[in-house]
Amino acid sequence: MAERAAGARSLLGDSSAGDSRLDDVSRECLFTEATSVAAEDVSQIRTKVVLLGKVQESEEVLNALETVQEMEVPLKKANEITPNSKLGHQFVRSLVKLEIELPFVKSETVEDFENENSEFGTVFVLGEFDSQPYDTLRKISTRILGPPVILRCARKGEPLPFTLRPLYCTCMLNLVLCFTGFKKDKLLTLVTLAHHMGATIRKEYTGKITHLVAHSTQSDKFRAAVSMGTPIMKAEWIFKAWEKRNEIDFHVADEAFRNEFKVPPFQDCVLTFLGFSKEELGSMEEMTEMQGGRHLPDVDETCTHLVIENSLKQLPFEPSKKIFVVKQEWFWGSIQMDARAGESMYLYEESGSPTLKTPVSMLSLNTPNSTRKRRRLRDTLAQFTRETDNLSPFPPCKRPSAETSVSLGSLLDVSNTPDSCGETPKSSLKTSKRYAAVPAKPSARWQVAMELYQTESNYVDILTTIIQIFKVPLENEGQLGGPILAQEEIKTIFGSIPDILDVHTKIKSDLEEIILNWSENHSIGGIIQNYSKDLMKIYPPFVNFFEMSKDTIGKCVKQKPRFHAFLKINQAKPECGRQSLAELLIRPVQRLPSVVLLLNDLWKHTANDNPDKVSLENAIEILKEVMTHINEDKRKTEGQRQIFDVVYEVDGCPANLLSSHRNLVQRVETVVLDDELCDRGEQVTLFLFNDCLEIARKRHKVISSFKSPHGQTRPPASLKHIVLMPLSQIKKVLDIKETEDCRSAFALLVRPPTEQSNLLFSFQLIVEEHKKDDWLKLLSRHVANTICKADAENIIFNTEPEILEVNTKDMDSTLSKASRAFKKTSKKLFCALSYFPTLL
Repeated sequence: MAERAAGARSLLGDSSAGDSRLDDVSRECLFTEATSVAAEDVSQIRTKVVLLGKVQESEEVLNALETVQEMEVPLKKANEITPNSKLGHQFVRSLVKLEIELPFVKSETVEDFENENSEFGTVFVLGEFDSQPYDTLRKISTRILGPPVILRCARKGEPLPFTLRPLYCTCMLNLVLCFTGFKKDKLLTLVTLAHHMGATIRKEYTGKITHLVAHSTQSDKFRAAVSMGTPIMKAEWIFKAWEKRNEIDFHVADEAFRNEFKVPPFQDCVLTFLGFSKEELGSMEEMTEMQGGRHLPDVDETCTHLVIENSLKQLPFEPSKKIFVVKQEWFWGSIQMDARAGESMYLYEESGSPTLKTPVSMLSLNTPNSTRKRRRLRDTLAQFTRETDNLSPFPPCKRPSAETSVSLGSLLDVSNTPDSCGETPKSSLKTSKRYAAVPAKPSARWQVAMELYQTESNYVDILTTIIQIFKVPLENEGQLGGPILAQEEIKTIFGSIPDILDVHTKIKSDLEEIILNWSENHSIGGIIQNYSKDLMKIYPPFVNFFEMSKDTIGKCVKQKPRFHAFLKINQAKPECGRQSLAELLIRPVQRLPSVVLLLNDLWKHTANDNPDKVSLENAIEILKEVMTHINEDKRKTEGQRQIFDVVYEVDGCPANLLSSHRNLVQRVETVVLDDELCDRGEQVTLFLFNDCLEIARKRHKVISSFKSPHGQTRPPASLKHIVLMPLSQIKKVLDIKETEDCRSAFALLVRPPTEQSNLLFSFQLIVEEHKKDDWLKLLSRHVANTICKADAENIIFNTEPEILEVNTKDMDSTLSKASRAFKKTSKKLFCALSYFPTLL
């Protein structure tokens, strides 16, 4: 074992020595050279496979070897091996594929092969790499493979690979690893295991490294890996991979497995926070623990980082020189990039004196209100010319939350949907340097038109901020730490924002031309009419899915710390005006109602003989039509979402349930009272649609959550599909009389097209909020609509429970569960019909 340790240490001296692959040498070149090898050179090589120990009893391995049939064999080895020679460059000249000789050799021990000169034409298959046979084979420099390599080659139709090191499996194939911070003994173990799994090891960190395995976050290798976005892994990543070495399809680079063992951003860090509110402090302390760090209420000798809130200008004490005093951006940046950010870029510097915020312009961009006339009297010509160059999208009113800014119930209610209430992001576009000459006596019409242009300009700036600050960075898949969100999630959050920005940029440009060349007869209403089709196209998709967008943001914030950090970093930027992404995204929902208010005001201040009077009326009607269309489309969209929810909840639900004309009417929970659909007493859910009835039972075993390729996780299906029944197949709805032994029961008389006679399905309602009478009337009305009958009442029939042999008394008894299996009977329909002939 001492020789083995010494040999392994020598390999660490030149980290590229003896890679399990022919590193830095193209196999294509080797095979090209091999074609010129003399036939006699090949004929001298004997190829055989030796199965040692328990492997020889494995039928799976034997069958795989028969499938493989070939192995890679090296030719023309160097005559002399020196300690400093690179095996991949000097020891092997070329490779050829040769057929494996039969039969395979089986042996219990390795003693028979200790003196054999195999010329690398012999491959030993060994099931244990931590055993005496393995140590013996290593001394004689033989080729050793594990069973997973044999099985993988058979599956992929590849020959047995040539390796200069023992190769048990290939779950680390194509990976180049570098290590930092480990003691020699542990490093030796990790390197050996990584080689056994097909990895290449490098001593120095270079651009070829695919993964850094780190025990310390203080080294230069760690900082280099962070700057280059290289995944940084714990040692447990290798140990856990070795435990899974017999899984043929497993690879350590799989994202889900790799993420379990990444070094968290705050490993080895002890943080103290200063200047944050109680709510922020709790959130950041919780995030610190989630990201592998510790936190302290006060600074002590163990503290490594003091995180300062941005508004804090002076420190109340002098921290130790050993402590990193950093801005809060370091904290959120580390989480976003999924690795500890370099402190030098985020060091906190005290201000010489507290700086006051520059006061914003008092030119409010709020939606016009009852005080506009008084404000206009105060606004002089000098104020307009002086403040135009510094128009600020920050009004002085209090910022509302996205939750209460606007109600989505009806966009036609424009009385309480201000466009610019709250702080608006600073312009991310350069303010136009072209200014209109202010009329000597600004008319009321000009002032409203100017306000319309100003709000439109700020609205375009908001949309631009959303795109440039949030959407574009999220779509960058090359960012450090990998993509923050899946493309599907990004699309759900931002929707048609780019299209909305494109249209309103054009509207803003047209308004600007009118303001620059002002005339009372210029048509502002005509601008809105010119873009009516575009507005009708772009707004409904965004408004209808705004709630889904907001829900997706909330879910991603909770489930993805990097996204949470990304929002925190960008929310603090001046462009965002301290508003969250959800607060910014609600602006398109508010915009059209506010434009209607401004156009109404403009219409009031437009003379009757002005050609724009009629254009404004048409523009207002167009916007109201767009908002009406949004409301109607929103209701349809919500109906479609409900159907999708049913499809995801019901395992095996038929795909044809999804239809543009179909909507969910009601859902009721029941218990089956017969054995037609499933076992009596099972809980069954009825989904009533306008033209069909989906019947599903509760799953006995809930399957695990499904994760889409885009990263989104869906909840497991809780129901199992039984039947999707068109309402036209329901011939009668039976209202079973309420008795002491039968409560809340009803039945359906059904004639499926595949049956020669009617079937009877009986149920008991178990949810109190659905009254049986209301449910049966609702069901009958939709059955009547489906079969084009006006008299829905004639579909409902009253009957006695004894006639149908229906009893609900035992449904509430836990003692009856065991007896239900013995009470299965044949169909009761014929008996029922004999007592109730009117059903025929």
